[in-house]
Amino acid sequence: MALVLSPQGAIARQAPVADVEGVVGTIPVPQLPNEARQTLDLIQAGGPFPYGKDGSRFGNYERHLPAQSRGYYREYTVKNSKSRNRGAKRIVCGGDQRAANDCYYTEDHYNSFKRITK
Repeated sequence: MALVLSPQGAIARQAPVADVEGVVGTIPVPQLPNEARQTLDLIQAGGPFPYGKDGSRFGNYERHLPAQSRGYYREYTVKNSKSRNRGAKRIVCGGDQRAANDCYYTEDHYNSFKRITK
């Protein structure tokens, strides 16, 4: 949240999504697919997670997400009932995982992300 001065006084304004190549806008929680909302609920509850790699460190090597210190981001699988493997959908969260305040959704295995807004 940023304060912007106008002739009428200070106005609180939501900070824009970081200008990072792989972040292509935002998606409100109610607009996430049902499986992604379930994954977000599991993240906030601290698990249990359906896949062993859920909660593992996400390196952000392609730098599609805003730069943060190593270990900041963790990845979680969005379960795909049509696939036997983990599929391409993920939620990546940074910071306090259970707060889920800095989370991103990808449908294309990290090629692009949408910031999840509450």
